[in-house]
Order: sequence, then C-alpha cells, then structure tokens
Amino acid sequence: MGSLVPFQDLNLLPSPVAATPTTPAPTPTLLTPKIEPKTEPLDEPIQTHQLERPQNTSEPLLSDSTPNFFINSDNTPVSRSSEQDNVYSEFYRISELFRTAFAKRLRKYGDVEVLDPDSRAIIPVNQETQLSAAVVSRPKVPKRSSELVRVTDLNAEDERYFRDVVRRTRMVYDSLRIFAMYAEERRKGVGQGKRARGDLTASSVMKERGLWLNRDKRIVGSIPGVQIGDLFFFRMELCVVGLHGQPQAGIDYLPASQSSNGEPIATSIIVSGGYEDDEDAGDIIIYTGHGGQDKLNRQCEHQKLEGGNLAMERSMHYGIEVRVIRGFRYQGSVSSKVYVYDGLYKILDCWFDVGKSGFGVYKYKLLRIDGQPEMGSAVLRFAESLRNKPLAVRPKGYLSLDISGKKENAPVLLFNDIDGDYDPLYYEYLVKTVFPPFVFNQGSNGAGCECVSGCTDNCFCAMKNGGEFAYDNNGYLLRGKPVIFECGAFCQCPPNCRNRVSQRGLRNRLEVFRSRETGWGVRSLDLIHAGAFICEYTGVILTMEQAQIFSMNGDTLVYPNRFSARWAEWGDLSQGSLLFATEYLVETF
Repeated sequence: MGSLVPFQDLNLLPSPVAATPTTPAPTPTLLTPKIEPKTEPLDEPIQTHQLERPQNTSEPLLSDSTPNFFINSDNTPVSRSSEQDNVYSEFYRISELFRTAFAKRLRKYGDVEVLDPDSRAIIPVNQETQLSAAVVSRPKVPKRSSELVRVTDLNAEDERYFRDVVRRTRMVYDSLRIFAMYAEERRKGVGQGKRARGDLTASSVMKERGLWLNRDKRIVGSIPGVQIGDLFFFRMELCVVGLHGQPQAGIDYLPASQSSNGEPIATSIIVSGGYEDDEDAGDIIIYTGHGGQDKLNRQCEHQKLEGGNLAMERSMHYGIEVRVIRGFRYQGSVSSKVYVYDGLYKILDCWFDVGKSGFGVYKYKLLRIDGQPEMGSAVLRFAESLRNKPLAVRPKGYLSLDISGKKENAPVLLFNDIDGDYDPLYYEYLVKTVFPPFVFNQGSNGAGCECVSGCTDNCFCAMKNGGEFAYDNNGYLLRGKPVIFECGAFCQCPPNCRNRVSQRGLRNRLEVFRSRETGWGVRSLDLIHAGAFICEYTGVILTMEQAQIFSMNGDTLVYPNRFSARWAEWGDLSQGSLLFATEYLVETF
C-alpha cells in the first residue's frame, strides 16, 4: 500500500542562508535584469488569449474503490472520486452555444433576462410568474495547489491503476488534438490559413472539463502513472498529466506567495539547450537559470536570483529533488520536437558566473539519482544510431539486416543475442495476405468510388465508413473501428488518396528481436504517433477444415478473434461529449 505524505514543513527547518556562489557576486552597478520565464526557444509562442478560457471545477482524480495512499498530515485519507468522472467529462448544455451579445439584444425586448453580463447562455423569462431565471457562468478551475507532497510506496495495483489513468488521459488528449486539426482543415481547407494549434485546443478543452491530472496536490518527485522514458510530443501534454506545470517556462516551481515559509521551491525543469551556457552530459547537467534574454533568445541582461532561479537555489538548500524532462528536435515528430522524462536529479551546487555572452547568469549543477531506469533520451539516441549504422553499434547478434528482402519500404531487422533460435529465417516474408481462391474472389463487377481528383467525405467509400473517412489528412486514425473500408482496385482515385493509408506500406523501421520474457517480439526504431498506421498483419488465411489439419500436426496458428478489443478506446470521446467536441472545436477556431 502506498502513501502520499506532506512534504517537510519548511518553517521547521533551520533559517535559510544566502547562497554562497563560487564566483563573486556582481557589483551593485550591474544592469537590472529583465525577469521572465525560461522559455523554450524552439517552441511556438503561446498567446495569452489562447490559454484564458472559461473553466470548470474538477473532482479529485482518485476513486473510492482504489487504495487510499493519499494521506493527510493528520493520517486521515484524502477522499477520491470516481476515476471515470475525472478522466472523461459531462455534456455541455446547449445554452452554452449562445453568445452574450445575442442575449443582450433579446433582453431589450423582454424575451430573456441575463443577470451575468459575461454569461454566454440565455434563459426565457416566465412572464406569468414574473420569475427571472439566470445562467451563471461556469466556475473556473481552481489554481494549482500550494501543498507539497511526495508519493511513496505504491504497490503493483496502484501502479497499474495510475498508469491506466495516465494512458487514457493522454489518449483523450491526442484524440481531441487530431479532431481539432481535422475540424480546422474541414472548415478552412487543407493548408489554408495559419496552422491549427490542436495541442492548445485539446488542453483547453480538457482543462475546462477538469481532466488535467495532479492539480489537487503539487507533487515532489515522481508522478504516479508517469514512467521514466515516457515520450511527449507537445509541451501542453506535460501540463495535462501534471509532469511540468508551465506552458513555456523551463522551471516549474511553487511561488513564494504560496509557500509555507515564503520561499519558492522548484519541482521540475525542462532541458532543451535553449541557453548557450547549458551543459548536458546525461547524468550530470549544468543548468542555466532564466531571465535576461531578448526575443531572439540572446542573453542581453544579467540574471537575478528571483523567481525560478531562487526556487532552484532553495530546492538545493532543502535537498529537494527535481524532475528532469529533456526536449529536443526530432525529425519524425508531428511537432518537430519531442519531450522525454528522464527521472529525478539532485541540485548539488549553485553559483553566479559570467556567461559566454558576457552577462551574468546563474548556474546549477544537477546529478541524476542512482538506481533509476535508463534515461529515455539515451534510448532515443541509441535507436538513432541503430537506424544509421546498426553493425557499428551492435556488431554481434544480427541474423539479417532485412528479412523482408527489400519487399518493404523500410528494412526489417532480425536480432538475437540470447540463444541460437533462427526460426524467423525459416518463414517466407509476406507483404500481402494470401487468401484461398475459392474463399476470397474479387469479381469484375466490383464497385468503387469515382473521385478522379481525390476523395471527399461524400464519396462512395466514405459512405461505407459511416459518412466520413476513418483517417485525417495526415493519415492518423480519427477513432477506432472494427472494420475500415479503404479505396480499392475498383476506385478511380489516385494512389495518394487520403483513404489509402495502409496501401502505402511500411513507414517505420522495425526490428524483430529475441526476448527472454516473451520469446520473439517486434519493436520500432522510430517514434510512432498514436493513431498512425504501423504495418499490415499478413499471413495465409485458412478455412476451419485447414486449421484443424494444421493443429493436428502441431503447427501454431493465430486466431484473429483472440486479438484485444482495445481498438474501441481510440477516439472514443462519448463520455466527454463527442458531439460537443466536434462542434466546439469548429466554433472556437
């Protein structure tokens, strides 16, 4: 059984002393630094109006049916609500579609009464009873908690529970993001106007619905359900799961105004090389504080020991570890960047130094805590080296550098450094499924669409999928379906049609490998986005009679009906009002 204990009361600790820099502090004649968050220079700037939206209050994350490891200082359990109520959301009322301006105009004629001038909804006035009705605007989501806690001693059941909560929350986020971009493309047209920011829209919708995780407590150390090596394609996704609470600032911290002893405390940082004085050696990081940069991310003023800089120094003083997320450019990412959680670090030293630009900067030396799993960023770099020069990285263990025999668009590696099992080499690699001719036969009278210049949602094949295509214009699945109808041999659309995703073949570099735990398995050397096509599961289709004969001979068969039905989870926003999501995204762009 795990527990969540209040972090040490800073008022009970010895009085803090001023930091002792290894380099003499700057003289009073130095320029006053411009205090601003340490932003990510490779990210697009987020406008304030994109984040300020009406918000709902949210229930606590946990349900009463799960183990109570959240413990208050008086040893009483923290109440937890239903998991489903927090991961998903309720329907919006139809009155929210009305604008305040419309309501005010009608109010002049006595049709409705609006007591809240900021309300976007209207209610008819009952003339007979002279009773006025009012719609109160949705309450805002409470600010982040000022209580510092650390989660400890999670058992296996707790780990599975929180892992599943994080998984489904991220699934909802990415589904909303794809729907947002899809709705924008349908409204404006592909490639028309400014690029849609589906990541911001998805996070705003989830915040309004109270779907952001870990906001009722400010967690020091590991986040339940988030594991070392987890990858994120968007900064806002870090905020949604509670790993890093700042949309752009590189240092996330508890402000002094909310701290128990009036001192800021840092909880997480993002290392992305945005400051020229940063040094990243993996386990050891020399991290530069924030502030003093211009719009081109050039150091133009001296930094000051305030805000996040002071929070880092205070975390060092109190021995508080910080979460480290690394961000860097990645060619295969939908956002051109990727963020990976690399674990917990201790801040060993803090000093004021003259940076490469000639201006004073604060530097912090961080050391990774021992006993943690391998860093995700290291795994990504290793995968990149395998893609470029596999034999130089692993000279032994490869049985084949391409078991597909160049039948695929990308090579499929075969690796085994455990034993002498060569079974995959004994099989013929099939790019397409083989059907018995007497079971599957495409006649000459097949029907297809007539979209010569490209398919639209009203074409014949779209009707088979329920009136719209299963993919967006980037080839990502909009929602899970038991069967997807793609354009085929009898269709007149071109090969690059958006409804021919699986027909374009393998796009990611895969490796078949031998594992001690599961036998033979498949892993990817590329990052694969959720909702993206991976590969076709091919083989020889057998009749029931043929399958019985093969079973008698001891051959291993694969039965499709044994596959997991988790496909139904992808894009399923019914609990969060799918109708609202689609209409709302179109309305708010």
